[in-house]
Amino acid sequence: MRVGIIGATGLVGQRFVSLLANHPWFDIAYLASSPERSGRKYGDAVHWVIEGEIPENVRDITLAAMRIEDIYRADLDLVFSALPAKIAAEIEPKIVKEGMTVISNSSPYRMEPDIPLINPEVNATHLKLLYLQEERGWRGRLVKVPNCSTAILTLPLKAIASKACIKKIYAVTLQAVSGAGKEGVPALTIIDNVVPHIPNEEEKIQKETKKILGEIGNGNINPAPFTVKASINRVPVLDGHLIHIFLETCEEVETEELIQALHDFPNNEIKGMNLPTTPKRPIIVRYEPDRPQPRLDRLAGNGMSVTVGRIDAENKTIRLVALGHNTIRGAAGTGILIAETMYRKGIS
Repeated sequence: MRVGIIGATGLVGQRFVSLLANHPWFDIAYLASSPERSGRKYGDAVHWVIEGEIPENVRDITLAAMRIEDIYRADLDLVFSALPAKIAAEIEPKIVKEGMTVISNSSPYRMEPDIPLINPEVNATHLKLLYLQEERGWRGRLVKVPNCSTAILTLPLKAIASKACIKKIYAVTLQAVSGAGKEGVPALTIIDNVVPHIPNEEEKIQKETKKILGEIGNGNINPAPFTVKASINRVPVLDGHLIHIFLETCEEVETEELIQALHDFPNNEIKGMNLPTTPKRPIIVRYEPDRPQPRLDRLAGNGMSVTVGRIDAENKTIRLVALGHNTIRGAAGTGILIAETMYRKGIS
């Protein structure tokens, strides 16, 4: 499949480029960025900030300027979007209206009832919503990748929900600076510091978690019935969001049962699809009292696994800690896994 990446020079765009450069199913055929970089070769225009070198097979691709007519003429099967929210809200619907499929990491449209918000091992069945988009007059499809913390959080929550009825979720996040984009957070703000606020982040986690773990009914998503409360912190870590999770459940559940459910996850249709980006274990359980840690565990499963530890259940309460790579599992990697899932399902 011929794929394009729009917003290709930003941090998440670079992750898309890195992960797709040698993909067995997808060939990068188009890269687009801001107008001031257009017309230059990707290797000359990008300020590469992630680990490793710029892939050789994309260095000489000429950056386009994100004009709708150019994207359409590129004859792409699929477009990955890593655009800032304001630009994405304007451009993505126009691309979809022209008949192309867009898998987007940006926040606009995530909560729209006919837009699937997908974490594949958790809710691939929500892709059924795509067929409702024809009512908008769109000839293509739009799929959204969850917020970075939500993508990490919902994997262990889905596993736990198979063993316990969840009533309330409390999440405290310690989020890496790369979550703020390529320029990150100013050094004087974050060094020797923790910032207990990220605009709109708490609201995203609270709403998106309920949608992802909800059920399809009457052509819509019925949000999960539990309540979600989140408290957000930016910490001086390069990559890797760590989340302290506290749950109230309807009934008692044994710690050993939870560990087994986390270890066995997933038990759904995606398990047998043999998708290139699927990690061997989407959830990795650690038993050491001081794990997971960002520096040690963020690249587990090539950055696609969520590592959990400190698991304890008592008196209808559950505590655990989860860690995931925020620009791989929490962004570009999940976008690519969505595309692979759609490919296997024959959705274009």
